[in-house]
Amino acid sequence: MRCFVFAAGSYYGMPEMPAAGDLIIAADAGYAACRAAGMRPALVVGDFDSSTAPDGEAILRLPVEKDDTDTLHALRLGLDRGCDDFVIYGGTGGVRPDHTMANLQCLLFLSEHGARGRLYGDGVVWRVLCRERMDFSAAMHGTLSLFCMDGEARGVTLRGLKYKMEQGTIRSGFPIGVSNSFVGEAASVEVRDGRLLMMTEIQEEQE
Repeated sequence: MRCFVFAAGSYYGMPEMPAAGDLIIAADAGYAACRAAGMRPALVVGDFDSSTAPDGEAILRLPVEKDDTDTLHALRLGLDRGCDDFVIYGGTGGVRPDHTMANLQCLLFLSEHGARGRLYGDGVVWRVLCRERMDFSAAMHGTLSLFCMDGEARGVTLRGLKYKMEQGTIRSGFPIGVSNSFVGEAASVEVRDGRLLMMTEIQEEQE
């Protein structure tokens, strides 16, 4: 089951749209973007320090001083409702670069809880790979970058890309995975142990 989370950052289009049965949650000021896109959330969650709680909606009001960000709490609610596939819009840009970093960490949080997430930014999409392989068709183009944010990612194999790797290690203190690229052939990224944060350019068709 998919969960769409609308956060309070910048919006650059919506490559994926909700379908019947998907859960939609607006996080604080993300409600305005959600409604502007013609969607009505099942729930609006937040401390409403950057916006006013909307009338006529199901509201979960959070304290201003808390451990979770509004977006992270929205993800928790999606997990609690059985979602395992998350799309996050408005999670980058905006006036708070610290929230962009927090939302990248939220992708790791989803991975730790057995779920997948996609965080859409300005022409790019972020994902986390955890002990898995992801294949790309020869039609893929643009940049692919890989980062380890939590220690080491081992057994990393990159094939069909400009820069290849066989059973390598990517460490959080050395950005060796930045600015790789597709070269017009079938490609794959595999990590045997650990997690990789992956950025690719948005294609016309998603996987």
